[in-house]
Amino acid sequence: MTDHTDRSTDPWPAARVDDLLGQLTLPEKLGLLHQWQAPVDRLGLPPFRTGTEALHGVAWLGPATVFPQVIGLASTWDAELIRAVGAAVGTEVRVRHHHDPDRVGLNVWAPVVNPLRDPRWGRNEEGWAEDPWLTGLLATAYARGLRGEDPHRWRTAPTLKHFCGYNNETDRATTSSDLPARVLHEYELPAFRAPLAAGAAVAVMASYNLVNGIPAHLSPLIAQQLRRWAPTEIMVVGDAGAVTNIAGVQAHLPDHVAGFAAALRAGIDSFTEDDTDSAPTINRLTEALRRDLVTEADVDRAVRRILTVRAHLGDLGPDTDDPWAHPAPQALDGPAHRQLARTAAARSVVLLRNDGLLPLDPATTGQVAVLGPLADTVYQDWYSGTPPYAVTTYAGLAQRLPAVTTHAGADRIALRLGDRHVGGPAGADGGPLTLGADPAGFDVFDWGAGLLALRSVANGRHVGVDDDARLVNDRPGPGGWVVRETFRWHRRPDHTVLLHHVAGDRYVTVGTDGVLRADATGPHEATAFAVDLLVDGAAEAAAVAATADVAVVALGNHPMVNGRETEDRVDLALPAAQEALLRAVRAANPRTVLVLTSSYPYAVGWADRHVPAVLWSAHGGQEHGTGVAAVLTGETEPAGRLTQTWYADAADLPDLLDYDVIGADATYLYHRGDPLYPFGHGLSYTTVDYADLHLSATTMTVGEEVVVSVEVTNSGSRPGEEVVQLYTRQRRSAVKQPLRQLRDFARVSLDPGQRRVVRLRLRAADLGYWDESREAHVVETATHSVLVGRSCRDVRLVGTVAVRADEPATRTEVVPAMRSGGQR
Repeated sequence: MTDHTDRSTDPWPAARVDDLLGQLTLPEKLGLLHQWQAPVDRLGLPPFRTGTEALHGVAWLGPATVFPQVIGLASTWDAELIRAVGAAVGTEVRVRHHHDPDRVGLNVWAPVVNPLRDPRWGRNEEGWAEDPWLTGLLATAYARGLRGEDPHRWRTAPTLKHFCGYNNETDRATTSSDLPARVLHEYELPAFRAPLAAGAAVAVMASYNLVNGIPAHLSPLIAQQLRRWAPTEIMVVGDAGAVTNIAGVQAHLPDHVAGFAAALRAGIDSFTEDDTDSAPTINRLTEALRRDLVTEADVDRAVRRILTVRAHLGDLGPDTDDPWAHPAPQALDGPAHRQLARTAAARSVVLLRNDGLLPLDPATTGQVAVLGPLADTVYQDWYSGTPPYAVTTYAGLAQRLPAVTTHAGADRIALRLGDRHVGGPAGADGGPLTLGADPAGFDVFDWGAGLLALRSVANGRHVGVDDDARLVNDRPGPGGWVVRETFRWHRRPDHTVLLHHVAGDRYVTVGTDGVLRADATGPHEATAFAVDLLVDGAAEAAAVAATADVAVVALGNHPMVNGRETEDRVDLALPAAQEALLRAVRAANPRTVLVLTSSYPYAVGWADRHVPAVLWSAHGGQEHGTGVAAVLTGETEPAGRLTQTWYADAADLPDLLDYDVIGADATYLYHRGDPLYPFGHGLSYTTVDYADLHLSATTMTVGEEVVVSVEVTNSGSRPGEEVVQLYTRQRRSAVKQPLRQLRDFARVSLDPGQRRVVRLRLRAADLGYWDESREAHVVETATHSVLVGRSCRDVRLVGTVAVRADEPATRTEVVPAMRSGGQR
């Protein structure tokens, strides 16, 4: 289908943009195509930059409110709460920009809308859901908050990431995401389309990968699909260094001039290359003009899009009519935002299993032991902001319960070479590790896949490797773009170990000066250390648990290790030492609660079978412990629901690079096995009964909708929240159809004994599929099962609706309905 709508200009700032464009010289225009745009003083055009990170708070710019990771925000299934979080983040971006306009740009790179096809994806924490409709709905809410409601002046300019087919970090710049037409149109594109069609997002970032063999930055989908959806023109930005990849690692074109020219022609408006140095981009595009690979009209088209965004941000004129121009500085991590962070942290918690042990009553609960590597710490991910404070699970429970103790459950070891021991300075600044006479301890943290971190007992700092290859105990923990604080043991038959530094791919040696260095290229050059166990962490934690009324075991991932940008996971297993700790504590105290804090699902089948209660939260930001503790104690009712399938085993997943979710029976839509916890799952402390399913009509045609109503009653003794979910399944079709697919939902609050009627909407146009032969969405004449329940597998009521289509099928232009969770 061809779209002839002219979106080259936005009617509001068009005159100002036209005026500027007519006055700019060609070199000045080229200077605006880089991420860091130079000022044009003679025209009063200030400097501008794209790309402030605002995934779940303002990142990398100093203290700011840190909200739960996106996968945690998504688990609230609360679009209005998510919009409020987006508005808070956008306001804090404005505060930072007002203070430092040259460094803090108003074009924000959020939200990420890649559907969470595979839980092993390293960037799982950044996405919203494995369902494309739910992803679009929640991402639209966040983007709407970031942008604000003023039709002309934007709080910030949200940028969707990453277009498209991007769900692997493994060789991400050179692998092709091969998307059959149905997968592209039914699974990949809808999540991008929804925020753009709603006018909530105003820009898009292209992805590193190739799509069906073509670099995403050159994809015809940018013009054929992406630019058709928004009510006005959108800006498309390149990912960092990705345009250089076209003639680089992708070897798609012969040189960088050709690569940059092709990207501009394909629709890349802003080039994110060479950090702050715009010269290489300008030089390559200048040469492309000389070679006639691009024209000045190509340049003008991109500059117009950039200037239009800047005009909406108040960057091209007086700020007298800009409601965001003078933000209140006290809004940055102010009381309202802190309260919002507390609310979001609590409502994002998902109760996965509970046999009645929870909630913990402060009046009757005795000693509680909070154990494990995540008991008394709050971790930040790569795109986290800098929290002004952080409440841990231990601290959150200590504020609510009368007697709480904690233990990390980590093994404490000494590294020995003969009769000498490895040690480090005791001062806060740390220093090189050396051999000495006195034993020195190191706590060992297992983050999975054999990755270990060492924390020096002498000063409480982690061990890393400095620029001179020396091992030093001066780090707060694993972190940075390159994580230099993780190691692997290589055990030898004589029970000694070689210490391998992962980032440097070097083995540790001891020099003649006694200093430890990661400088050996192979194991034959490495120093072999004896490992003396000083403290058995699992045994000590179990001993603490044995004397407690309840044991809370806090396990999960470190967001900077084993599953993050640039690194996919290889499996779904808990780290081995963490699993052993859980089993030891459970053996010592049957009244054990597992609190998982993670960026992604785990296969925790043993815990599901043996631990009375299991609770999950994403890394929850500065109020993480407040939220977890509020749910554990019943101060807040469990409100979270999973937006991803938790699989029983990685064997249930297809190959990481298999993007054909239909052919591979992937995601909750097509998965035929029994998941550990299904999409939509989440328990409550009360019980809710479903009754009286009613459809406003039993037949409908394209263009019509049916209202599905159901009566829900809180039959328990506590107030509760229920997420009533509506799914459908087409009974017969000419093609393979999903086994179940989310169509609408509603969140309702219910007092004990309260009964409410929930109304959900089902559109006939949504029930189509992409017909490859017609290149259109079509709706078949068919009967659909209408499934209402608590998750995609916990269906409480079933009905049917017949859809009549014009023969042989009705073409539809499907625009995702931006329902905010049904009617109550």
